[in-house]
Amino acid sequence: MSALPIIIGLVAGETSGDILGAGMIRALRVYLPQVRFVGVAGPHMQAEGMETWYDIEELAVMGIVEVIERLPRLWRIRRDLTRRFTALRPEVFIGIDAPDFTIALEGCLKRRGIRTIHYVSPSVWAWRQKRVFKIGRATDNVLACLPFEKEFYDRYNIPCQFIGHTLADAMPLEPDKAAARRELDIPASARCLAILPGSRKSEVAMLSADFLRAAELVSQHLPGLEIVVPLVNPARRVQFERIKDAVAPNLSVRLFDNRSRQTMIAADAALLTSGTASLECMLAQCPMVVGYRMKSLTFALARRLVTTKWVSLPNLLAGRELVREFLQKACRPETLAASLVEILDNDAQRAALIVTFRHLHQQIRCNADEQVARAVLALLNR
Repeated sequence: MSALPIIIGLVAGETSGDILGAGMIRALRVYLPQVRFVGVAGPHMQAEGMETWYDIEELAVMGIVEVIERLPRLWRIRRDLTRRFTALRPEVFIGIDAPDFTIALEGCLKRRGIRTIHYVSPSVWAWRQKRVFKIGRATDNVLACLPFEKEFYDRYNIPCQFIGHTLADAMPLEPDKAAARRELDIPASARCLAILPGSRKSEVAMLSADFLRAAELVSQHLPGLEIVVPLVNPARRVQFERIKDAVAPNLSVRLFDNRSRQTMIAADAALLTSGTASLECMLAQCPMVVGYRMKSLTFALARRLVTTKWVSLPNLLAGRELVREFLQKACRPETLAASLVEILDNDAQRAALIVTFRHLHQQIRCNADEQVARAVLALLNR
C-alpha cells in the first residue's frame, strides 16, 4: 500500500446501501484512520466523513419501466463518475448494491486498472443469470450477504465471500417484545398488526390502499386490534395519510416516524412489502404476510425472467414457503386479511415460525462490517 493517504471510491444507490456503506466506513477506519472516502453517498455515509459528488436519490430507481425513464440522466452520471475516479485513481472502488448502475461502473474502472469490489450480490441467482459473467469481468470480489449466493458464484468460479448481513448483527437473537410495546405505548395484552407499505413513493402509492382495506377486514374479525404504521420519512407519511383519508377514514391506526424495527418487534403480525423489510421482520421474529404490486409492464417482464419460486428473503433463506406471498393481482385485501387472521388466531403457528426465524438469524449473523473491512484490506494488500 502507498505511504500517501489511501483513497477508496464508493457508490451507494439507495438508503439500504447508504446504511451498509456507513458501517463499512466505520470498520475500515479502525485499520486505516486517515483513509479518504469519495463517490456517491447518502446521509449515513456522509455522517461518517465521506465526500459525495451526487445526491444518492439520483440513483434510487426501481422497476424496469422506471429505470428506462431515467436512463439518460443515469448514463450522464455514470460517465462523469468514470471520469472522476479514473483521474483520482482510488486504491479500490466499491459499488454497494444498485447493481445495474454500479457493476457497469466497476467494469469501466477495472478496465482502467482500478481494483473493484461489489458489495451486496444482485439477485443474479433469481433472474438474468447470465449477468454472472459480466460481474466476474467487472469485479475482483463479490461480497454476498446470504449463504446461497456464494454457492451460486462458486459454480462459476467467480471470487465471492459470504460476509453475513448487517441487520442480523444489529438485531438481538431474543428481541424484547415487552420493551418495544412499552416504548410505543401498546398494551401488553393487545393483538397488534404492523403495516409497512414500503419506503419508495411508488410502493406507498400502489400498496397502501389494499393494505389499509386488509387491515379493516382484520380489525372487524379482531375488535380492539392495535394497528401501527411506521413511515420512513415525512413525505411518505403525508402520502400515506392522504390515501388513508380516501380509503379508510374510520380505521384507527397509529403512525410512527422511522420506527419500523420497534413496530415489528412489538407486533404479533405484519403486512409488508418484499425486500429488506421482510428480512428485518424475520429478525424481529414477527410473522408476516408479504404483498407487492408494480407497474403492469414491469411485472410482465419480471415474470418472464425470474426463476425463483419466492420473492421474500425469509422464504429464499429457508428454501421453502415460511411466509405467504401475494403479488400483483393476488395482492387483494381479502386474501391478505385471511392470511393475517390465520396468523393472529394461531399461537402455535406463530411460535413455530419464530423458532425457524431465530435459526435463520443465526446463519447470517457474522459481524458483516468487520468481514467487509477485512475483505477490502486483503485486496489492498495483494
